Amino acid sequence: MSVQTTGHWQRFRLLYALLAVCSAPIVAAYLAYYVFQPSGRTNYGVLIAPRTLAEAELRTTDGSPFDFHSLAGKWVLVTIGGGDCAARCSDALLQMRQQRLMTGKDRERIERVWLITDGAPVSAQRMREYEGTLWVRVPADAVRKWTSEPRLAELEGVVWLVDPMGNLMLRWPQDPDPQRVKSDLARLLTASSHWVRVEKSR
Repeated sequence: MSVQTTGHWQRFRLLYALLAVCSAPIVAAYLAYYVFQPSGRTNYGVLIAPRTLAEAELRTTDGSPFDFHSLAGKWVLVTIGGGDCAARCSDALLQMRQQRLMTGKDRERIERVWLITDGAPVSAQRMREYEGTLWVRVPADAVRKWTSEPRLAELEGVVWLVDPMGNLMLRWPQDPDPQRVKSDLARLLTASSHWVRVEKSR
C-alpha cells in the first residue's frame, strides 16, 4: 500500500505543486486578513464560506454568457438588485465606483459587477454614469442560493466581494462606512500583491 501511495504522489506531484502555487496567494490573503491580525484590529466585512455562482446562470445584458472565472486574478465588487435600481442600489453602485478609485494604483486589480435579478431594462444614463461596471443578469433563485439570503429585498444596497478565484467570500453591511471598506480592501490587496496570476478559463 505504501509503495502505491508513494507512486501516486510522485505521478501527481507536479499537479499538486501547481495547485499550491496558484492558491497560495489567496490563502495568504485570507490568513493575513482573518487569522494573523494585530491586536486591537477589527475587520469590517463579514467573512462567508467561499462559494461559486453557477456559470450557466449568468448572462450580460446583451445576452452573452458570463462567469466570474473570466475575471480570474481580480478582486470583484458585487451588488445585487432589480434593473430599476432604487436608491440603495444606486448608492451601492456609487460605493463600488468610489472604492475602486480610492485604491489608486491598485484599481486595475478590481472589477465591478451588478447582478440584475429581473428582466427590467437598465437605463442608458445609469450605464454611462457607472461605465466600467459589468451588467449581468442572473435568476433570482440562483442569487438566493449563492448568498444564502432568501429575501431579495435584504440584498438591496449590499456590496459583496468575490476573490480572484471566483469565490464569493465577503459581505459588507448596507450603507457601509467608506473608510472601513477601504481599509478592508487595502489589507486584502496588500496580502495578495505578490501572487502568481491565475489563468482565465477559456
